[in-house]
Amino acid sequence: MKRFVLTKPAEDDLHQIKNYLAERAGPTIARRVLKEIRLAMDLLGDQPDLGHSRENLTNRPVKFWAVFSFLIVYAPSPPPVRVMRVLHGAQDVERLLS
Repeated sequence: MKRFVLTKPAEDDLHQIKNYLAERAGPTIARRVLKEIRLAMDLLGDQPDLGHSRENLTNRPVKFWAVFSFLIVYAPSPPPVRVMRVLHGAQDVERLLS
C-alpha cells in the first residue's frame, strides 16, 4: 500500500518548487530539496501523527510538517496520508488553504 498520495495541487507545488530551485540555485540543490521533501512524505506516511495542527492557518483537519523552508500540508487519515499542498513558508499559507 502507498504511504502517501499527492493531490493535483501538491503535484503542481512540487513542479513549481523544482523549476524555481533549478533556476535560482541549480539542479543539484533542486534535486536535494525534492528528495528531502519526498523522504519527509514517506516518514509522514509511516507516522502520520508526527505533524502539528495550525488552527491559526486553517480549521481543516490537516497537519503540517516543515522541510527546510517548505510546509507539507497533509490529511493524516484515513490511510494513506493525503498530501494536500507543499508551500513555501513565505507564501500566504492561510489564503492558499482557504
